[in-house]
Amino acid sequence: MTIIVKIGGSLTRGTAPRRLLARLAGEPGLVVVPGGGALADQVRAVQPQWNLSDGAAHRMALLAMEQMAHAMADLEPRLLPARTLAELTQAAARGAALWFPATMTLGHAGITESWDVTSDSLALWLAIELKANRLVLVKAPGAPLPPSSGDRVAEIAAWSAAGVVDAAFATMAVRFTGDILAVPADDGDRLDAALLTRAGATEWNEEAKEGSRPS
Repeated sequence: MTIIVKIGGSLTRGTAPRRLLARLAGEPGLVVVPGGGALADQVRAVQPQWNLSDGAAHRMALLAMEQMAHAMADLEPRLLPARTLAELTQAAARGAALWFPATMTLGHAGITESWDVTSDSLALWLAIELKANRLVLVKAPGAPLPPSSGDRVAEIAAWSAAGVVDAAFATMAVRFTGDILAVPADDGDRLDAALLTRAGATEWNEEAKEGSRPS
């Protein structure tokens, strides 16, 4: 079973998420996708100042995700770096893979270069490419996650309306046959259930509450 776990960029704007990464690193079958976090925020800030195109900003934001992957690899060396589908498959068979997205996504004809496609949609795109069983979006504590309705289309529409996912996510989700879950980082029980394991929730729960803020 392959599970894509996208770590929301808001979780990287405060205290480094060491315990969350340590929690994930011990799970074979996981592929960790980094959000751009504060690095992508800088791209958003500089784009209007310099009158940059959406294409340039998109590529810069992808490289922000790439840089965040380097940071996560440094924070948790047990994560296994991977840049291609073959590397991701091999790494996930041995432990938790960490996706460095630039190789697969920069200049890809099937990925729209705009702010409609951010790290959530890129994680979904990867889930489709890998034929993953599940995509788990780990969001900041307090993120506006509407109650589950049991209707996937309606849930994703509600996420889009609340700004939980980007504008392209709902359309792209039609192509994904696996599960899609959004989980607050401070809800260890829900994350454990999403990852099909019960171990290790308590320690990183407190870190998530103290070191992150909603975005």
